[in-house]
Amino acid sequence: MGLRPGRCYRKHQRPNTRQSIRVPKKGYVKGVPKPKITEFELGTKTDYDTTLFLTANRPVQIRHNALEAARVVTVQSLEKGIGRGNTFFLKIRVYPHHVLRENAMATGAGADRFQSGMRQSFGKPIGTAAQVDKGQKIMEIRVNKNSINVAKNAMKKAAYKLPTPCSITVQSIATKFDSGTSTIGMNKQLKAAA
Repeated sequence: MGLRPGRCYRKHQRPNTRQSIRVPKKGYVKGVPKPKITEFELGTKTDYDTTLFLTANRPVQIRHNALEAARVVTVQSLEKGIGRGNTFFLKIRVYPHHVLRENAMATGAGADRFQSGMRQSFGKPIGTAAQVDKGQKIMEIRVNKNSINVAKNAMKKAAYKLPTPCSITVQSIATKFDSGTSTIGMNKQLKAAA
């Protein structure tokens, strides 16, 4: 059977996640397929000037194949625009824990003889999804200042692959001097504290 559209699983559901390897007796969700996304950190972990975040504007469930598609298009765009090597660091900040179920309906001639309809319609596991809240960060890219536009473009392409409107925020990485905020913000904080 083909893959259902993402809109079927977009809304938040009650979490269905209990899989236990250590205590198999407590692993209530059985037969869960492995998620397509396997790499959550790519690139080189060195010092970069700027961090960009892709943030969800609505609460949503993002399927594992959508996360993988967003990761692939982001990496391709970054490697094409900036190049390989010590040029960027990408991190996917959500994990698809929630197990999705499908109550498969029989089709064709004579399907009504062995199809039970909505009776015992719990469904079988078909994949996994990440449950993301409004304002939660989905993805993070670290680059140097001269590559900000390429990284923004890569995040825009990734946002098209996800089932929610997203916003991109740019933040300068904290140094020992300013600890993440600009000096203007620090002056305001100092005045407020005094």
